[in-house]
Amino acid sequence: MTGTLAHIWRHPIKGIGSEACERADLTPDQAVVGDRAWALLNADAEDTDNWQPRRNFLQVASGPALAAIGAVSTDTGVLLTHPDRDPLDFKPDTDPTALGTWIGDLWPADRPGPARLVKAPEQGMTDVEFASVSIGNLSSLRALSQKAGMHIDMRRFRINLWLDGLAPWEEGDLLSRDITIGGATLSPVEPIERCRAPDANPQTGARDIGMLRTLEDGWDTRNFGVYFKVKSGGTVAVGDTLQ
Repeated sequence: MTGTLAHIWRHPIKGIGSEACERADLTPDQAVVGDRAWALLNADAEDTDNWQPRRNFLQVASGPALAAIGAVSTDTGVLLTHPDRDPLDFKPDTDPTALGTWIGDLWPADRPGPARLVKAPEQGMTDVEFASVSIGNLSSLRALSQKAGMHIDMRRFRINLWLDGLAPWEEGDLLSRDITIGGATLSPVEPIERCRAPDANPQTGARDIGMLRTLEDGWDTRNFGVYFKVKSGGTVAVGDTLQ
């Protein structure tokens, strides 16, 4: 099995914005450094200083318009963009309410509204209760696009590392062994079971596909991508080879 690391993505704020990177640092017991480092707590949840499930935060599965937010990490904070908003350049650690104000009616009125931005524990505020790095296969994404009859943007899945050069669905074979990419070694944990978040188009913020139905009709699964944990840390970069 041969493959190449084609894309790296991190999401500085859980469920809000995607950022493309040329390289990233991986550390044991952490997510991709800088990934899901913050999360916007909703008004029905409490900040526990620990990992919490996604239902406690604003996220794309409940608010599809959030899918169209872009993110860029700056020297002082995070710059967010959306086609229906002026950019927001803010410091998460000193401006805990700025993001909720900026989001405004991008979030559904019938959902608990934004309360404040909270810092994630060291493991990152990913969707699972362990420090995860998500890996996807571009060949599987192409097969999914063909099945759907439309281009499926990789950002829908909020995956960290995208591999190219594998056969479609060959990422499932990675569950049987450790892998090395660049300077890091990762151990597989489990497939990623999907929710409604990938229904939302990251260009428009509108739901335009039933992704779960497409996966089920084509391959009798709700899984897309694989969760890994970092076994040995190091830097990964676009162009690195899968070993």
